Amino acid sequence: MGAQATAARAVAVVLICSFLLLVGGSPDTAGGDLRQQLSVQKHLRRLNRPAVKSIKSPDGDIIDCVNIAHQLALDHPYLKNHTIQLRPTFHPNGLYDESKLTSEPNKKQHRTITQLWHQNGRCPEGTIPIRRTRREEILRASSVKRHGRKKHKTIPRPSSADPDLINNSGHQHAIAYVEGDKYYGAKAIINVWEPNIQQPNEFSLSQLWILGGSFGQDLNSIEAGWQVSPDLYGDNNTRLFTYWTSDAYQATGCYNLLCSGFIQISSEIAMGATISPISQYGGSQFDISILVWKDPKEGNWWMQFGSDYVMGYWPSFLFSYLSESASMVEWGGEVVNSEPDGRHTATEMGSGHFPEEGFGKASYFRNVQIVDESNNLRSPKGIGVFTEQSNCYDVQRGSNGDWGTYFYFGGPGKSPNCY
Repeated sequence: MGAQATAARAVAVVLICSFLLLVGGSPDTAGGDLRQQLSVQKHLRRLNRPAVKSIKSPDGDIIDCVNIAHQLALDHPYLKNHTIQLRPTFHPNGLYDESKLTSEPNKKQHRTITQLWHQNGRCPEGTIPIRRTRREEILRASSVKRHGRKKHKTIPRPSSADPDLINNSGHQHAIAYVEGDKYYGAKAIINVWEPNIQQPNEFSLSQLWILGGSFGQDLNSIEAGWQVSPDLYGDNNTRLFTYWTSDAYQATGCYNLLCSGFIQISSEIAMGATISPISQYGGSQFDISILVWKDPKEGNWWMQFGSDYVMGYWPSFLFSYLSESASMVEWGGEVVNSEPDGRHTATEMGSGHFPEEGFGKASYFRNVQIVDESNNLRSPKGIGVFTEQSNCYDVQRGSNGDWGTYFYFGGPGKSPNCY
């Protein structure tokens, strides 16, 4: 039997080598290619769980409705015997006192946002919708291990607007921020657009960051918002996303549900799925509400999308500093500039227009709030604004009775004043 198995393996190797020679490959690379294929296949099996039901979205995505108990998060060694928390113990005080948040410059132009896949069906109760990962998405990553992860140096640090740092990291921001206190959550209503991306390896996003620790190797971050990322998703659609890390993007964390960590409970909303509809320049405006807060009893960090969808939670053990509280909160936009030799990308941030153009033309965050130590939602005190290059992307804040604390932000990137 041993001799037969050895002979079979030898035949397999000969066939692989012959195939590679036929398609222009080299027998020397056979082992490496085969190992990569097996590694990609294994990763796909790990991500794409057996579905109770699958829904084809108009944008080409497949949304798999997976049993809530079979989600990838529960593969984490610390979650082997975890009982899924099906609702938060507490919501922040003042969350449902929304009467003062509903007035807008043009009420007739405000619409409800859904996700594109909803046009073709919904997931049954007891399941969660998971966007199916394709082989080519993994192959676009620098390695299987780095799939679904951000590169380093992506957090805006307002106190260090060093031009050399900007050029080295390639990330640019236009944000509002608070620091110097203990924060237990953040909320904002975020205007949704579809900015143009110049290079496939660049992205543009609007999000909130909840941060703990220093800006060194120990940074903890929870992030949520919308993004356009051709590299990650293979198209230019605007998508809901989350991210987390406990070591400044080195070895922990990922986008959406692409690693063990975030535990989803919602059967309605899919992480990474296309948001629809989006705002039009000079036309109808659409926005999404995102809230992330720390459950004062269990200690987990919860996320809510809109006024109806409690998405799930990040268990507190994932973090060091954020297991207690956050020390900084940021809201705003980010783009990647991959142009060489100090040139600037034409990738847009927000609507691709500067803040001074105002409602209907510039992108905004409104009703910006933090959650304090008493679990109260309130407007932040001492909010600052920051951008590395205001001639490329800018930010302007304000406040009024309808929108509370708000700011407009964004820009076109490369232009006669930004090059």
